[in-house]
Amino acid sequence: MANCAIVGINWGDEGKGRMVDLLAREYDVVVRYQGGNNAGHTVINEYGKFALHLIPSGIFRPEIVNVLGNGTVIDPESLLAEMDALRQGGVAISPANFKISDRATIVFPYHRAQDALEEERLKDAKYGSTKRGIAPVYSDKFQKKTIMMGELFYPDYLKPRLQGILGWKNLTLQNVYGAPPCDFEETLAWLLNCGEQLKPYICDTGAFLRKAQHKGKSILFEAQLGALRDIDFGIYPYTSSSTPLAAYAPIGCGAPDIKVDEVLGIVKAYSTCVGEGPFTAEWFGEEAEKLREAGAEYGAATGRPRRVGPIDLVATRYGVQVQGATCIALTKMDVLSYMKEIPICVEYEINGKRTFDFPFPAALAGAKPVIETMPGWGCDISGVRNYADLPQAAQDYVEYIEAQIGAPITYVSVGAGRDAIILR
Repeated sequence: MANCAIVGINWGDEGKGRMVDLLAREYDVVVRYQGGNNAGHTVINEYGKFALHLIPSGIFRPEIVNVLGNGTVIDPESLLAEMDALRQGGVAISPANFKISDRATIVFPYHRAQDALEEERLKDAKYGSTKRGIAPVYSDKFQKKTIMMGELFYPDYLKPRLQGILGWKNLTLQNVYGAPPCDFEETLAWLLNCGEQLKPYICDTGAFLRKAQHKGKSILFEAQLGALRDIDFGIYPYTSSSTPLAAYAPIGCGAPDIKVDEVLGIVKAYSTCVGEGPFTAEWFGEEAEKLREAGAEYGAATGRPRRVGPIDLVATRYGVQVQGATCIALTKMDVLSYMKEIPICVEYEINGKRTFDFPFPAALAGAKPVIETMPGWGCDISGVRNYADLPQAAQDYVEYIEAQIGAPITYVSVGAGRDAIILR
């Protein structure tokens, strides 16, 4: 079977977790290949409702192996808490079905502290960080001043490395932020305590995935966030610090030679955004609150109210392009059922000129949405399972979006549950 990446097309929060949970049954391995615990994938199934922050959304299917690749950054304390919460919900987790790359980067408490200190320093110019230490740890990684999970097996090598890194990090904490220094013995004890519990899961994920491929196994790659939060192609600097694009999946999983055959892009039937940065079609006031309440739009990782607005075809078309999406899942269609007319952002107006091309980030501040409307369907569609049974107005909406973004919509989600899906 072909390998597939499930990715976000917009700002994140599109519903990737529910699609991974649904489609994982068709694959042998599910891999998270980038990011950390700074975003959440909400999954509702027979086990209950879960917000997964690091563990791949295939964990609910015991026959599937779930992998955290080398492109991820892992807060051991947070990961252990997530594993415990899943086990309490009846989900089995063992080294047989959960593996961590020995090359994944460790997030330390001082990364979290630095993240919060920097947001405080930026004040009104803040980037909207979740304060989970993601930007500092990725920055340290590229400065070659981080610890990899595999170093836990080499204590004589690890200890002087950590001591040297802390000496360097404390210069920043003390001299830039006026914060107290990190104690080496305390930090080492924290790491070894968490590390001992995670050691059984740590392995060479590249070797594991290549072996799986050789045996004819199929891989589902799970991305965090969306194309517009990509460090290179997103709304920089209001982005994540990693690459949630499908093209990065082979690198971030641990085996750059493995191919991605299909890319399923996830698009919400309206727009949402958590965090700071330009959001051209954003709604405010009562109109926004009504949509936010209808869609329960609050961040899975932070609980923050999501910014909301109509679907943005300019941003969505761009996301489809940079993700190389071969097909699309349109999620949360049911939420729009209360609207008499469905608004759509069809173009941007910048300096008096209309454009369907997504602009360079610096130009977004001056962009205004060009809105058109389509008739609403005015009825509950959450029980529909066949496309032909959708009201004509709902079908028209799906087909209009499909034509405008240049990729076929193969799934339409009409609810949060695993089975609330229409296959076209």
